[in-house]
Amino acid sequence: MPMTLLAETRALLHTCPETAAILQLDPLALADFPSLAAALLSGLAQNPALGPHIAQAYREAPLLELTEYDIRETARRNFEPGGPAATLLFSRGAQAVMAHRVAHQLWTSGQQTLAMAVKSALGRALCTDIHPAAKIGAGLWLDHGLGCVIGETARIDEDVSIWHNVTLGSTLTNSGPERHPQIGNRVVIGAGAILLGCIQIGADANIAAGAIVLNDVPPATTFAGQRAQAKGPAKVSFTRPAP
Repeated sequence: MPMTLLAETRALLHTCPETAAILQLDPLALADFPSLAAALLSGLAQNPALGPHIAQAYREAPLLELTEYDIRETARRNFEPGGPAATLLFSRGAQAVMAHRVAHQLWTSGQQTLAMAVKSALGRALCTDIHPAAKIGAGLWLDHGLGCVIGETARIDEDVSIWHNVTLGSTLTNSGPERHPQIGNRVVIGAGAILLGCIQIGADANIAAGAIVLNDVPPATTFAGQRAQAKGPAKVSFTRPAP
């Protein structure tokens, strides 16, 4: 990858030194994409200790290729002025996906405590809460990214688009290995939608803004609306059992 994306980003920073200063990025110090990712994300979190872990994660080829695709797809779908380089530098959603990919790589390599630390530090900076174990395919576009919550056993396939304040959560009634939504390829999820439980969202489905989804969604189908109804006795309680 990313020599092209790196070159584009360095050129943008050279063209506007004020931007480089605001982002605290020195184009001359960005020798490769891992160093750029480390400087950008650790700067956003104001935490230099993150830098070495981010750079190391981005020295793995699959992560580089995934991130370039994520960023170029975000720029394409979002009509981002400035193209992929501006998306990398300014898109909170693209940065949140980068942060998750670092944390996920740490998680899958057996460094769960470190993965949670990275997730926590970057999640605070980017206003997201994405569990490091969540499986996210290539080409995720998080538009705005703010308020995105993705649970531990969620799976998101390729080329999915998600707006802000979306929750992929559990119902708290299932402690199994798949407690969170499973999202198919090219699904689009509108702002504020809440998807709960181990439900299957079929490929190419559209989930409208504000929808509350508790059941499977067939492929290429639009689901919209919310309606709360009585469903019997309460099943979730955190009250300590009597001794």
